[in-house]
Amino acid sequence: MKKLTLILTLLFFGVFSAQENYELTTLRIGPYKIFMKADEAEKIAGKKLLQYEDWKKSNTVNFQGENIEIKILNIFISEKENNVPAVYSLSTKSPKFKTKSGMGIGNTKNELIEAYKNYPNFSVNQGWEDNGEKTSKTISYFNLSDLDATTELSFKLENNIVTQVSIFINEGC
Repeated sequence: MKKLTLILTLLFFGVFSAQENYELTTLRIGPYKIFMKADEAEKIAGKKLLQYEDWKKSNTVNFQGENIEIKILNIFISEKENNVPAVYSLSTKSPKFKTKSGMGIGNTKNELIEAYKNYPNFSVNQGWEDNGEKTSKTISYFNLSDLDATTELSFKLENNIVTQVSIFINEGC
């Protein structure tokens, strides 16, 4: 009987520890968090994460078969930890990551508006063409600003369908 109880206990904890973490918030995508120190993110990724000067470059990591883009920059974390290599932004095109409201890749602009119409700080903005020279007629962004965390959760929409989700530090610019 004791062996059966032990086996069932181990099985129970094994199943819950193996639960997939596809959480998407104004601070995280899965296990990666904004402001997370680079060495912590590297432990999860199992590889060295580079800092790029070019804003278009980032590290691609694989989390349970899904890609997450991570940008590492030297950032201010606290008075004692200034200019520390840490996660500055995260993004994904994986439909597995969802907010508590169920929003993510594949949702429509109308679904985002309905889900977040009572959120205190949201905006919808027209996007730019890839060359950045003119506004796009097909690309827009639905943004949730988290003033407490100083972050933005941004849903990129193409033809009013979410195609990418990004989280980044809002420096107030």
